[in-house]
Amino acid sequence: MAIAADVVRAGFAGIVGESQVLYGEPACAGLRVDGRLPRCVVYPTSAEQAAQVLKFAAENGLAVIAIGGGSKLGIGNPPQKYDVALCLRDMKKTLHYEPADLTAGVEAGTTFQEFQDLLRRDGLWLPLDPPGRERATLGGIVAANASGPLRQLYGTPRDMVLGMRIATTEGKVVKTGGRVVKNVAGFDLGKLLIGSFGTLGVIVEVNLKLFPIPAERETFILSAGTLGIARDLRRRILNSPLEPARLVLLDAEASNLIRPVASLDSAAREPEIWVEASGSKAVIDRTRKDLEELGRAVGAKVQLSDQEGSRASWRLIADFSNWFHVTSPESLVLKGTMPTAHCEEFLSLAQQEAGNEKVKVTSITQVGVGIMVLGLVGSNGANPMVPLVTRLRKSLEKLGGALTVIAAPVEFKEQVDAWGTPGSGLKMMQKLKAAWDPKGILAPGRFVGGI
Repeated sequence: MAIAADVVRAGFAGIVGESQVLYGEPACAGLRVDGRLPRCVVYPTSAEQAAQVLKFAAENGLAVIAIGGGSKLGIGNPPQKYDVALCLRDMKKTLHYEPADLTAGVEAGTTFQEFQDLLRRDGLWLPLDPPGRERATLGGIVAANASGPLRQLYGTPRDMVLGMRIATTEGKVVKTGGRVVKNVAGFDLGKLLIGSFGTLGVIVEVNLKLFPIPAERETFILSAGTLGIARDLRRRILNSPLEPARLVLLDAEASNLIRPVASLDSAAREPEIWVEASGSKAVIDRTRKDLEELGRAVGAKVQLSDQEGSRASWRLIADFSNWFHVTSPESLVLKGTMPTAHCEEFLSLAQQEAGNEKVKVTSITQVGVGIMVLGLVGSNGANPMVPLVTRLRKSLEKLGGALTVIAAPVEFKEQVDAWGTPGSGLKMMQKLKAAWDPKGILAPGRFVGGI
């Protein structure tokens, strides 16, 4: 039997205070998930409050979706049920900050931009460029293990998290890991939460490893001409002594959208490889010379992008999945993960398959780590998209990869699973779900295998 609204309101108000519980469509309208609206939104101000909210929800059968900046709400399947939005925006305290030790601990509602502003005054940063970066919260970034092209050199949140505190549906706050880089003994249960999209518990605090800001950064753009040349360039760069901070392949469509044309000769008409080098002036100069030599070997010209234009372009590249879907709401945004050796092969296949369906493709590929983001826009709505995505998914799985739906209209998601075929680890994931969330109230049905 459904619990009465006044009982729900009183229960949550008793935990966080009446002003921190909002009801009704106006208050919840911005928290829709695939068209579904929650009954209420709750704003805890501490880890303990968040845990008690989860306990009350579990005891009363209320489904909860944890929300930070809302930049990743489109990822996943439509929720089977959605009663409560647990918003962590009021949890922004800096719990500890040790510049000399290159560590910091903050509450999960701290935005990415707020955290970078804190670090910048000491010449430090968190070298991530995830989608939704300015409004994304650190809790959401870690929960999604979200990263961008800086992954090429620095890795993902999984590589930077030293420890966390997690609110569970039993009303407990569980601590994992520690506060220092050397604290790596034993098996860290917190790693299970990284990339689980809030389906096991809610990250309420996170301790992070920090890095010095590079002395200099420069962006080099190499015109590839064809995907075959792009493949040769990628191989040569990865097999060279170069250590790019960022390395991406933009197809002609993406190049025309993103490149800072005011700083270069003309708009692109072909694929381009973008390389960001970081470090001392000597490192930058050596990178330029090596790239010019590698480019000459395949007939590719190297251009230097101005710093202001390249900063704006890299922001757009990192946030491409959000930007593309906002610009074209009926579009599909897909994320492919694959062995790096198959990047150009799969992109060529995707372009051919999409062309047969009269679907326009725009793509950005992190060719050094095997991650591709595809934006698809068709003239016939969702009709050709379902069979197209099904074929692309099967083709990529044969290559040892996987294809995820990052953003799509609800009508499409009702026909195609966002995550694709579950892997061999599904049974283990189901066991973990049963252990961490026995009543199944955390984002039910949104994750892999309907977890």
